[in-house]
Formats: sequence, C-alpha cells, structure tokens
Amino acid sequence: MNAREEILDRIRSALRDAPAVPEVPRDYRRSSTLGEVELLELLTDRLIDYKANVFVEDAAAVPQRLAALLDGTGRYVVPHGLPESLFAEADMHDGGSGRRVIDAPGRRLSVEDLDSVDAVVTGSAVAVAETGTIVLDASPDQGRRIISLVPDRHICLVRAADITAILPEALRRLDATRPQTWISGPSATSDIELERVEGVHGPRTLDVVIVRG
Repeated sequence: MNAREEILDRIRSALRDAPAVPEVPRDYRRSSTLGEVELLELLTDRLIDYKANVFVEDAAAVPQRLAALLDGTGRYVVPHGLPESLFAEADMHDGGSGRRVIDAPGRRLSVEDLDSVDAVVTGSAVAVAETGTIVLDASPDQGRRIISLVPDRHICLVRAADITAILPEALRRLDATRPQTWISGPSATSDIELERVEGVHGPRTLDVVIVRG
C-alpha cells in the first residue's frame, strides 16, 4: 500500500460510522423575470453601494468613456483579447498608444511590471445584479487573474446582455473549470474596530462601464 492508498483507507475507516447525509433541499430560486432596465438599475444600485463608480453607455460611446476615465492616468494594462478600437479615443489624446501595455500569452508581464502601472482595463464574463458581483473567468478579453489584482485601479466593461438577476442564473453561464475572479466593489477590509481600509487585497478603485447594445 502506497501513501495515497493508506491516507484514503484511513479516511474511509474514519467515515465508516458516520450518519447518513440527508438530501439537501434544492428549492431556492433558479431564475428571475426582471427585464434589462430593472437589471441595469439593480446592478448599478448595488455597485454604487459598494463604492464603485458606474457608467452606463451605448457601445458606440465606450471608447469616449474609456478615454475620459484614462485621462490623467499613467500606464495601464489591457488583456490581449480586448479590441484595440476601444482605445482609439484614448490613443488620440495620447498621440499614440504609449501608455497602453498589452498582457499576452507570449509576453506576460511580471508582478514588477504590473506594480508599475496605474490601472487595468478588462472585460467580464457575467454579473449578478442582486449581489452587485462581477465575475471574470480569464477569457482573452479579461486576461490572467493577476492583472486585475495588482494595479490600484480596475476599469471593468460589463455587457448588459451578461447581467443576470440572481446567482443560479450566473452559475449556469460559467465554466467551473476556468479560473474565476469574483468582484463585489473595490478591494476592502476592516479591522477589529470596523475601520474600513481599501486596496489591501486588490484595486482601491473600481470603475464599471455597463455596455448596452
């Protein structure tokens, strides 16, 4: 018997007298009837409550919104899967794309590189309106988990079509085998005296651009 089999045998032995586990009830809500306008309003309300900045834009206006958000920002990182057209307006203001740093499979930025940028712009996989939660799943428009955790500011694009009302609806859209990052507002924690401290475990500032159309 090798070490693995010995460990498993001990676990089976310890569980031999365990009582039977009753069936877990599954009578929770699985779907919602909220329309797009209600979903937008609910998600916006929850995000603002979490101290995120929220902007609702038509798809054609997103490059202009990104340019405004990135104005005055130093270098910023974007995953390789975001279309360059999104940054056309920002590049015009810069006279080029000198501030923009691409994180791609063949040229991944180090932690030191990421620590030297001021912001990150990513897409998202799905959002849950009821909890104000945005989920990233490392798709090409979202990139590696680390690029959304190290920079101090996260600008996140959320498609209106990807907003769900409740968690079960969101889970059905996600692939459980992919690495996921769940975001509910800017990074924050509090000490024993309930003093809120932001930016401890991730970005201090979260800007959410909800894209319609």
